[in-house]
Amino acid sequence: IIYLFVIFSEGQDDWGVTYTSTQICALRGSTVEMPCTYRYPSTMSHQTTEVVKRFWFTKGSNKAPVDLKTDSDYTGRVEYHCDEKSCILSISDLRERDSVEYKFKFITNHDGFTGSPGVTLSVTDGPKLPSVSVSPSAEIVEGSSVTLTCSSDANPAARYTWYKENVHFKPLSEGPQLVFSSIRSSDSGQYYCTAENELGTKMSQYKFIDVKYAPKVVLLSLTPTGDIRENSRVTLTCSSDANPAATYTWYKNGKPLNKNAQIVFSSIQSSDSGEYYCKAENKLGRKTSRSISIDVKCDTLLIIPAFFGSVCFTLTAMFKTHSNVRYSLVVTPPHTQHTQTCCSNSSLVEEKEKKII
Repeated sequence: IIYLFVIFSEGQDDWGVTYTSTQICALRGSTVEMPCTYRYPSTMSHQTTEVVKRFWFTKGSNKAPVDLKTDSDYTGRVEYHCDEKSCILSISDLRERDSVEYKFKFITNHDGFTGSPGVTLSVTDGPKLPSVSVSPSAEIVEGSSVTLTCSSDANPAARYTWYKENVHFKPLSEGPQLVFSSIRSSDSGQYYCTAENELGTKMSQYKFIDVKYAPKVVLLSLTPTGDIRENSRVTLTCSSDANPAATYTWYKNGKPLNKNAQIVFSSIQSSDSGEYYCKAENKLGRKTSRSISIDVKCDTLLIIPAFFGSVCFTLTAMFKTHSNVRYSLVVTPPHTQHTQTCCSNSSLVEEKEKKII
């Protein structure tokens, strides 16, 4: 409770009321006391002056006041501690609506007197738990304008500071609003605010901002790297930064293949050679990856005489020396520099590498 110690008294012909304080500041929920003294002539018209009633009031006029003890706004919260020349008003469980002017009045067998002006009470409070609201309340899309608003019931008015989780407690800004004129995906995260006045500080709950955006750069990876040999295990992976998560479509030589994030060849064949790329897509947009060329190499190359023509032969049984060794056949037709490779599955692919014979 803060008292402004300014002694004030008013009276005429020895009538008067003196307030110890004319300005009092107290916290909501606390108890406040307002002392005063009063005086009056001991006799009037040869008759002894007697006090017949004394009370405090806030409502009504000086001539027709409403006793605080009969005021329903103060039921059970008001007490008077009075003696012959003083009276203390006690108000418990203070509320913000109690912030008004209080006056003391006494009535004698001759006349009455009101101490005016009275005592002004200001009931203050530390900030209540702040709340955070987001506008617009609908889905937040990258590039849109977004406003976060912090509010708290406080007297005196609160000062607001904004923070983002995991930013080392550094303030983002001050003021009741945090405005993103063109929000970015990197702005996603947990936000909170504090409300502060000279009576205390309160922190709001976290508000999660989830910025939605179309797929960004689409990455395509191939495992393993280097030459790809027939019957080896090969994995193609498509990935993209997107919110909501993207769905993927694979293409081979321009034709749709499947809708998985990965293509896994557990035992790749020469027929799997080709140009591959993928598309990442969500409801906000789509993006296409670069293409990657897969050229499946045969395990072993055999060149046979030209009189075999361009027919591919499967020589696995003839030359097989180990169960997991596959052979390829290269046929060189007469009068041409172009060679053809015949792998053990009898599919034709171009071969411009070394010749074994």
